[in-house]
Amino acid sequence: MKSNIRTVLLGMSVMMLMPASAQNVTLKGVGHNNRYNDGEQMKSTYVGWNSELGKAVFIVDNGIYSMTTDGTSLSTPVKDPAVNIEDVRGKNEKEIWVSNFNMMYGNSGAAYIHGKLVTVMSHDESSTVDEQLFSVRTWDAKTGNLLSTQVRPKSDRLESAGMAYNPKDGKVYGLFYMTGQSLPEEITSDPDYFADQDDDMTDGDAGYCICTIDLSTMKVTPITPGLYYQNFVTFAINSEGRAFALTSGGGSAPEDADGKLRDINGNLVGANLFEFDLTTGLMKTKEVEAKDPQTGETFTETVSIFEHGTGYSSQPKRQAACFSKSNPNKMYWIGYYNSGKGYNEWGSWSSLSDKDWRTNHKYDTALYEVDITTGDATRVALVDNRWIFSALWVDGDDCSDDAEVDPFSHGSDKPVEGTYIALSHAENGSIWQQAEIGKQYTYYLEASEGWTLHSVTFNGTELDVTDNTVTTPAVGAAFSQLIVTFEQNGSSDARMMEAQKSQVKVLGTANGVHIANAAAGDVVSVFTADGKLVRSVKLNAQSADIALNARTLYIIRVGGKTVKVRL
Repeated sequence: MKSNIRTVLLGMSVMMLMPASAQNVTLKGVGHNNRYNDGEQMKSTYVGWNSELGKAVFIVDNGIYSMTTDGTSLSTPVKDPAVNIEDVRGKNEKEIWVSNFNMMYGNSGAAYIHGKLVTVMSHDESSTVDEQLFSVRTWDAKTGNLLSTQVRPKSDRLESAGMAYNPKDGKVYGLFYMTGQSLPEEITSDPDYFADQDDDMTDGDAGYCICTIDLSTMKVTPITPGLYYQNFVTFAINSEGRAFALTSGGGSAPEDADGKLRDINGNLVGANLFEFDLTTGLMKTKEVEAKDPQTGETFTETVSIFEHGTGYSSQPKRQAACFSKSNPNKMYWIGYYNSGKGYNEWGSWSSLSDKDWRTNHKYDTALYEVDITTGDATRVALVDNRWIFSALWVDGDDCSDDAEVDPFSHGSDKPVEGTYIALSHAENGSIWQQAEIGKQYTYYLEASEGWTLHSVTFNGTELDVTDNTVTTPAVGAAFSQLIVTFEQNGSSDARMMEAQKSQVKVLGTANGVHIANAAAGDVVSVFTADGKLVRSVKLNAQSADIALNARTLYIIRVGGKTVKVRL
């Protein structure tokens, strides 16, 4: 029987964890409340109107939370650093600081690395534009200060089941959800390959694969040769550089007396644990002899190294897991209490009632300890107020502590202290202007002879320019970037008319340029300042993102326009 990247889980006898240690461990995470008493809407507290921000300021529950476990219980998660309205109201920097927490939301993934955080939030550009965007933000994990923010396109494929730092090679890995992925023939030629796929494949094939991610450019590089179709909900790497992921899972029977789920043969079911080889991106598997129950034929089957479930069900929603640096064999996992299904009042197995969610645990979450030597798990305690997390780490004992490489460096020699705006416009370097949180800055822009102002972006968002003057929004992060592009005047009447007719826009971004208002079939040509062609891209849509190196001057030609930009 031909094996492929899917795995079949076989049952085996129950294996018990070693007794939990009584030593206290402090877990921290980027969290939000999973269900409020009045519904699913996030609660907020009005602080006041901030004139410099030009908006009302609210305190919401998004933020960094801390909780302590001794292996048998879990304290209530509390916001850390704490937010008190008396300390915020009327204080401009504090109001901006707490307002930024509204954006600390990692619905597409988050990671903690060496005292810093990255959160990835996916959202639609507008209700009328079918284009998903990713808001990528970096934070100081101790102070909660917003360090940088940028918006990236759907094509960057930043949706993940989780990201984690590998202390063995200094790289950041993730289990990313890929669309439009090109697969090798040995995968696609398998007649069973598309058996479990949806009929609508217009967005290309979609599934998970192990990737590296450069957090300074957000470039995702796939390692796995194919895709996996399990519903992965976590990803974590231990201090030995071993990578693990959990899937969502359920069962069709009630819990046993020990709170675990088993099938009719007594085998543990529920969420499953997998280990990945970070070199190949493949699941670690083994071959076993199996028998076809209908024909009795014996064949060799490829299975996961973990032959049973964790014993606990979960839901296909965002969750988080981590390891302490001092214990590579225990994974902390904050997941769901059940799969959202169970026996209803008529004795039928179905989705649990929303009306009874307070008692049937439909939205409840819990802390689990997973033994990676067996794949078994222990439910430690329910999480008060149903908190769920998009990133999780062990405070003071995380595998990324003392990381020698800063994965958040932006490829420049920017100052490490203070707040700055990088003015990317000069041909031989950037100007770094010291700034203050909450302040707006106005610039008068003057083009060289033969050039006119083309566009101005601030942290990836285009700004309006009036009489060659532009004013930034209130500075809300320690690092901001203002990128100015200039358009060359036409050297002939025909060329000038073509340029004026064209609506193409070239916008500077943190990772290159964004082309907008182009025509499908237009060619984007990118040259260095000395005229060397470095990129030529034929567009298949009206917009595209072109990745380019930082600290370089480029001449870009597209749609009759010639634009100069320094990144």
